[in-house]
Amino acid sequence: MNQSLQTRGRVVILLVAVLLLGSVGTGAVLYASDRSARKDQVQPGGPVVTRGPVSLQASATGRQLVFRNMAWGPHRDELATVPADHPDGPRTASGVQCLRFHAAAGTGVCLQAERGALQDSYRAVVLDDRLRELRSFPAAGIPTRSRVSPSGHLAAWTVFVSGDSYAGTAFSTRTSIVDVRDWNLRDNLEAFDVIKDGRPYQAPDLNIWGVTFADDNVFYATVATGGQTYLVRGDLGARTLTTLHQNVECPSLSPDGTRIAYKKRVPGLPDDSPWRLYVLDLATMTETATGEQRNIDDQAVWSDASTLLYALPGDFGADLWTVPAAGGGEPRRLLEAAVAPAFLG
Repeated sequence: MNQSLQTRGRVVILLVAVLLLGSVGTGAVLYASDRSARKDQVQPGGPVVTRGPVSLQASATGRQLVFRNMAWGPHRDELATVPADHPDGPRTASGVQCLRFHAAAGTGVCLQAERGALQDSYRAVVLDDRLRELRSFPAAGIPTRSRVSPSGHLAAWTVFVSGDSYAGTAFSTRTSIVDVRDWNLRDNLEAFDVIKDGRPYQAPDLNIWGVTFADDNVFYATVATGGQTYLVRGDLGARTLTTLHQNVECPSLSPDGTRIAYKKRVPGLPDDSPWRLYVLDLATMTETATGEQRNIDDQAVWSDASTLLYALPGDFGADLWTVPAAGGGEPRRLLEAAVAPAFLG
């Protein structure tokens, strides 16, 4: 009799445990569903976002800032614009969604997700000045970086083939460059010849990311190998990558072509937040720390010859901040709920 009661007790406990687990699971699903639904609702006090025409050409009304809008509401994740001199003004949303984006001279590159029943896929889309698709290319993994050359003739993008963060070492990237004039695609820059310390270099662990263009032939990027990262100067015609400086990630070339803004791993910082924003003088290889003391996991944009723009985590995903490139000064939040910026004009 006692054994029967014990058995019944165990069954009751098991049933209660199953019900509790089911309740927790249901609650988690409902919470996720509710949070997802709330992202489609405009948050009180958030930016004003309305649908309208968006162009990648310079505007007669002044310089524009285009970016991925992160504000909750029906236009979340769409490309949007604001006047560069009034970034807190109403946003015009395009209807075009991008995970990563960049533009120059009327050409845009938009990295998109295509939602599947079992697994998402990704593609890189080249856009014209009216955000119409010109050509798309399958992307081998999760989008992470994109750039267009100053002329608008070249577009580059980087994806994670495996892994989802630069912080550790267990990741693999693929970086591609396409010439939009003839659609000549360099699908994987790892096929280029690497010249390290003046000598040809080969290694099975090469990773390349973060292209920034000087012109239609010369570019800069990061190469990782042997547990180290290097700034490299790329030559499209010669198909070479030449190392210039160590401990440089996600470079961004200044408008005059003399300096590189980048994130640098600083010894002694936590493994999951190791980067600070620096500027490198290409003539002297002198490094200057900016006044931004927080962890930067972004490829900065030069808003002008003296100011850097970059993303940091925010209440609705990310905010855009500025800091002087020459060092010192105080970081300033420029735009709430925004990421992946580019200046037009």
